[in-house]
Amino acid sequence: MGKPHHKLDVWKRSLSFVTNIYKMTSKFPNEEKFGLVSQMRRAAVSVPSNISEGAARNSRKEFINFLHIAQGSVSELETQILISRNLGFIEPKKVEPLLQELDEISKMIIGLQRSLKPPK
Repeated sequence: MGKPHHKLDVWKRSLSFVTNIYKMTSKFPNEEKFGLVSQMRRAAVSVPSNISEGAARNSRKEFINFLHIAQGSVSELETQILISRNLGFIEPKKVEPLLQELDEISKMIIGLQRSLKPPK
């Protein structure tokens, strides 16, 4: 039986973004392994994880709450990408596509939240 989150485009897209973050941070300096690398990977993993956990819940309210957490992780990751750029760990030309993808994921999360709210 398929899981409810497997059908969500935002889950699929955020899952793919995790892979990109892992590949990119593997090139960071070794001394960042327990610093930015760990933080960025944790935040990236948090996005699809919270989407899937929320989708498995029995109420819309709980799902929306988990989507808020995922949205917070998106914001955290955006900040960490900018810090990484400022420290010279990410090439400037690679930053904009990452931020654009994060923005799209963010918009998708917001759209999903709106679709779950009962009509007024």
